[in-house]
Amino acid sequence: MTIEVTPAHDFADMATMFEPKNPESSVCWCLSWRLGSAENRELRGAARADKVRELCSRELAPGVLAHSDGEVAGWAGIAPRAELHPFAHSRKIPHLDELPVWSLWCLRVRPGYRKQGVTRALIDGAVAYARASGAPVVESYPVDNAGQRVDLTMAYVGTRSMFERAGFTKAADTSAVAGGFARILMRRMLR
Repeated sequence: MTIEVTPAHDFADMATMFEPKNPESSVCWCLSWRLGSAENRELRGAARADKVRELCSRELAPGVLAHSDGEVAGWAGIAPRAELHPFAHSRKIPHLDELPVWSLWCLRVRPGYRKQGVTRALIDGAVAYARASGAPVVESYPVDNAGQRVDLTMAYVGTRSMFERAGFTKAADTSAVAGGFARILMRRMLR
């Protein structure tokens, strides 16, 4: 199996990852960590897809997509923290310094592609995209689950061990929690 990770400019591939069966459903589309709470609440149904279509058309992609033998296998949300309203203004996740940090906040692998190295490829590809875009550092905010099982609905934040294997180190504790586990701030310096 060959895994290729590229910037997420293809809306059809994003729809493969996120589109609900009912287009009028107000599912995440990985916008919840990108938008302020008022805008996030106002975007309903197909308007959420339209927002993602707009993000895909920008020069700076909203994240990266993994393809396995040509099929969409996974997604990683990565962007400058300044573009991610909830992280830029968080009271639970600290800002350590004034560096223009990029945040890797979401990992998602489609059923049928799990446990095949897609997550690691997504993390590596997201870091490579941030580096190529001039980021000095990438942060992630995974759970520190000490090897305990993480509920799939909250697994999108990742785990400490998966980020450690990708060269990240713990930089700070946070007061954020996901799925009953404390989240930590991890960093990988790029310069």
